[in-house]
Amino acid sequence: MEFAGKIAVVTGPAKGMGAAITAMLAREGADLVLAGRDVDAIEPVAAAARALGRRAEAVRCDVTQAPEVAAMVETARARFDDRIDILVNIAGGTGPLETPSWEIAPDAFADIIDVNLLGCFLTIRYVLPVMMRRRTGKIVNIGGTFGLRGQALRSAYSASKWGLRGLTKSVALEVGPYNINVNTVAPGMIDGPRFERVCRERAQRLGKSEADVRREWESQYALRRISTDEDVANAVWFFASDRARNITGQDLAVDAGWAM
Repeated sequence: MEFAGKIAVVTGPAKGMGAAITAMLAREGADLVLAGRDVDAIEPVAAAARALGRRAEAVRCDVTQAPEVAAMVETARARFDDRIDILVNIAGGTGPLETPSWEIAPDAFADIIDVNLLGCFLTIRYVLPVMMRRRTGKIVNIGGTFGLRGQALRSAYSASKWGLRGLTKSVALEVGPYNINVNTVAPGMIDGPRFERVCRERAQRLGKSEADVRREWESQYALRRISTDEDVANAVWFFASDRARNITGQDLAVDAGWAM
C-alpha cells in the first residue's frame, strides 16, 4: 500500500471526486482527517475508510474561516502524533454558471474566490509548519482546466483557479528546501451532478437538449469522453506518492485532452 503509515488531511471529502480520492487514500493505507462543513455528509466516507482498517476523523471545518482551519489542524496533530504527511485540497465551488462578467454579482465573485483560493491558502498555511518540522510532505491542490485556459461565462471560477496555480507555484518555491512537494491536479469536466448542472443550465440558455450539450462538451476533448472521479483520484495518487518525489509546482490536466 503506497500510503501505509501516512496521515492525510482531505478537505471536501464528502462526495464526487472528494469521496473517490478519500477512498483511494484509504485503500492505499493512509489514516485520514476529513474536513468539511457538513460532518453528517462526511461520516459515511469516514466509516468506509474505517471498514478498511484505517483511522478516520470527520472534522467540521469551513475552509474560508482561519480559526476553523487552525482548529482542524490542531485536531489532526493531537490525533496523529503531530504528523501530517499529505494535504489534499478538494473543497471548492463552481461559482456563477453561464453568466457574463458584467452580470456577476460582486458578492458571488468574492464567494468563489474565498472557497477556491482563500480556502486552499488557509489549509496550506496551517499545515505547512507541521510538515516543515519533519522536513517532508505532499500537498495536492485540486484546480481546474479553466485555470489553464480562459472560459467565457465562467470568469469567477476561472479567476479562482488561475489564482490557485500561482499559489501552488509560489509555495512550492518556498518549501522546496524542506522536501515538500506542492502540485495541482486540474480536472476538466467530471461526470456527475455538477457536470449535469452545467449541461442543464447551458441547455436552457441555448434552447438545446442536455444530451446535445453533453455531446458538444465531449467533442471538444481529444479522447471524446468526460473524465471520472477515479481519473482524478489516480492523478492525486501519483502526486502524493514518492513516484513524484522530484516534481513540484506543476499542473497536471486530467481532461481527456482539452488544455494543451
